[in-house]
Amino acid sequence: MGKAGKKYRAAFEKIEPEKRYALKDAIALLKEIAFAKFDETVELTMWLGVDPRQADQLVRGTIVLPHGLGKSKRVAVIAQGDKLKEAEEAGADIAGGEELVDKIKGGWLEFDALITTPDMMRLVGQLGRVLGPRGLMPNPKTGTVTMDVAKAVEETKAGKVEYRVDKTGVIHTPIGKVSFEGDKLEANVRSLINAVMKAKPAAAKGRYVKKVNLAATMSPGILLDEMSLS
Repeated sequence: MGKAGKKYRAAFEKIEPEKRYALKDAIALLKEIAFAKFDETVELTMWLGVDPRQADQLVRGTIVLPHGLGKSKRVAVIAQGDKLKEAEEAGADIAGGEELVDKIKGGWLEFDALITTPDMMRLVGQLGRVLGPRGLMPNPKTGTVTMDVAKAVEETKAGKVEYRVDKTGVIHTPIGKVSFEGDKLEANVRSLINAVMKAKPAAAKGRYVKKVNLAATMSPGILLDEMSLS
């Protein structure tokens, strides 16, 4: 743990080494050991038996969590014509066309999700270097490049999250806040895990889910018993 703080060490000592906890017990323990003065985000981490270097073994998708994430995302929409009005009526925080593209080019990034229509990708594509590293680039696979702007905005506001395996075969996804009731965190976890299980690539061989971990922003992780997740 190196130079971990006193509160972190105290939290770490309450977790049994190598023990894999039932989901309900892990959530109760996570709530007990959380020590930050702010409402920490709870994140689920899954180690998968896939090779992300192979195109047919990528695991990626989106899901609307049943109890959201505990905060409303700031949603920006790049569109034109009637789609701008549609976006605003659905609750978009900002909607615009070419002028919004220019604003983002200039460094404005005060949003958590960006949605656009297919016809605007010729302009949005210019923002790849700005949006890509931040995970904000719209993509048809995640439902953020669509003509159904209203649905995309509403789902994002309701707590839609993207899960995506990284280059090491790991998925990191927020699933709520420490302040959530235990059953709501449990429902969110199960929904995400079910989505990842359904997204198992046909080309994946051997054990698909190797390890699952639950942690809060400042707290050590708690290993989950995979049998309690089925």
